[in-house]
Amino acid sequence: MAISPYLKQLRSHVGTQLVLMPSVGAIIRNEAGQILFMVRADNGLWDLPAGAIDPGETPAQAIVREVREETGLIVEPIAVAGVFGGEMLRLTYGNGDVTEYTFIIFECRIVGGELFSVDGEAAELHFIDRAQRPRLQVEFPDALFDPPGTHPPLFA
Repeated sequence: MAISPYLKQLRSHVGTQLVLMPSVGAIIRNEAGQILFMVRADNGLWDLPAGAIDPGETPAQAIVREVREETGLIVEPIAVAGVFGGEMLRLTYGNGDVTEYTFIIFECRIVGGELFSVDGEAAELHFIDRAQRPRLQVEFPDALFDPPGTHPPLFA
């Protein structure tokens, strides 16, 4: 994952200590109802298109930007599917940096673009049936992947 100028500057002050990071993730479905998953180029693990919110950026702006950068798709966020945080989202990277993410997961609708890894963060991009979804770098509740409108937003 590329480090933003903001996080690079912050890390210059706090080193590898814990940093809380507001972030967004996308559930993107194709016409068949399959969900878009990616294999991360940095560690080979499966993930949703996702990333940090930049300073001054709204969560909705961030998810549109992140999806475009990682997948080539242009999306419109249509609903908040869930909000997650805490120790289950604390990661220690290979360089020792510790980051705890707070994720706002959006259900998104494709409005344009072409599926390909624009910034190289995704080694592979695949639409996969919910029942066959891969194990993700960070596991979210199964209900998060249910069809939209089948439950209220999830919180953890």
